Amino acid sequence: MSFARLSKSLLRLRALPTPVPRVRVAPRIAPAPLRNFTVSAVRAHNELTPPAPGEELNITFLDKDGTSHTFQVATGDNLLDIAQANDLEMEGACGGSAACSTCHIIVEGDEMYDRIPEPSDDENDMLDLAFGLTETSRLGCQVLMSKDLDGLTVRLPSMTRNLQSSDFSKK
Repeated sequence: MSFARLSKSLLRLRALPTPVPRVRVAPRIAPAPLRNFTVSAVRAHNELTPPAPGEELNITFLDKDGTSHTFQVATGDNLLDIAQANDLEMEGACGGSAACSTCHIIVEGDEMYDRIPEPSDDENDMLDLAFGLTETSRLGCQVLMSKDLDGLTVRLPSMTRNLQSSDFSKK
């Protein structure tokens, strides 16, 4: 077959109508109604809210040496963040998610301990692992400051389960 004859055959083929495949079209479905999008304020770990004038709450930490440190804080701040923001030796290895016991604190005074809301099951499970557990032990990450806790005094235990070299230094 010559090139000219092949070209004419191809041109004839192009001229033929091409059958269009039949496609079934799905019925249109109405889009779901739009929902409002909301976000909460993001609060980073170890970020303290400055207390409003006249609404300061006082908390005192007794460190391993017995030295007293008093701070003025805002409602809603947790004890782990307060301690870390003020360079006290409280580790908080889990980042404040109640998954360790390194922020263990001991509340001074039964009356003040009774003002703190009951610990969750998760907190109680972690407290079982804390070094030097007492009847008034709590996890600092789970205790939020409130007006009821103004004047709270807590003691840091002499050691944690995550041992640090400073735990063995001579005092």
